Amino acid sequence: MDLTHRPRRLRQDRVRGLVSETSLEPADLIAPVFVDATTEERVPIETMPGHERVPLREVVDRVEEVRETGVEAIMLFGIPESKDPDGTRAWAEDGVIQEATRRITAETDTYVVTDVCLCEYTDHGHCGPLEEPLRGDGERVDGGPACEPTLTVDNDATLEALDRIAVSHAEAGADMIAPSGMMDGMVGAIREGLDREGFEHVPIMSYAAKYQSAFYGPFRDAADGAPAFGNRRHYQMDPANAREAMREVRLDVEQGADVLMVKPALPYLDIVSDIRREFDHPVAAYNVSGEYAMLHAAAEKGWLDLEEVALESLLSIKRAGADLILTYFAEDVAESLPA
Repeated sequence: MDLTHRPRRLRQDRVRGLVSETSLEPADLIAPVFVDATTEERVPIETMPGHERVPLREVVDRVEEVRETGVEAIMLFGIPESKDPDGTRAWAEDGVIQEATRRITAETDTYVVTDVCLCEYTDHGHCGPLEEPLRGDGERVDGGPACEPTLTVDNDATLEALDRIAVSHAEAGADMIAPSGMMDGMVGAIREGLDREGFEHVPIMSYAAKYQSAFYGPFRDAADGAPAFGNRRHYQMDPANAREAMREVRLDVEQGADVLMVKPALPYLDIVSDIRREFDHPVAAYNVSGEYAMLHAAAEKGWLDLEEVALESLLSIKRAGADLILTYFAEDVAESLPA
């Protein structure tokens, strides 16, 4: 028997760490923070154990809690005081994200990324103003007298709104803008708006390959952004498609995206890996609420060790090629990493 090659030699305790191919650091992580303009106290998110909606008056305290773990970047999501069909509170000067951003940047050195989408701000929960879709002949689809008309998001009207939202976030002090609505042309519209208003230095992290996924359920409870009817199949990607992801990402690169995000992360590690090989841009992955919640649920049953599976999950995302990971495990994992 020829045992010249013995890979186990490099798995011994004192050498194992020296030859480890992937490492994880707090600097790799972005922590989501939910800010709620409708409450005066913290509201636990039942489907996401350990997370809360925080009122504006406590947002700085919440961010400081994140920073104490070593995580220095956050992503802000807002729940507005009111909603309407067009989501106009999303770009209000006194909007929840605008005010939260001003407070955080004035009192901390946190790197603030802001989610730019309309689903939390429209009263119907979709990612932009609605219209009846067009048929192939250019005519509007009519649901007929026996049913309501079929509706979809008006792509180009939404681009105008995204421009306004992004500029309002930059004016409030956001360090990075992250459009998540999967509208055609969204990166170009936002880049044009930011440059027009003198924010050439503000980068865009595009949700470049965002799939229509069942793993988003707990987030929609957290952000109060579930669709009031239908789903988001008309604008988010088909989970069956990989080549389409490369097309979407390439378009965002051409329009000026600085960072490329894949969402969700764990079910789409092949997409993360493909993007890493194809593009030189930093790659981000969103370890979404369903990925977080299912591990918590299994751990509560005693079936998994939560700390170990959380770390292994994030290591796998990093190993696949992600430079940045947006995750609800950010604080817990950061605290568990060796100094």
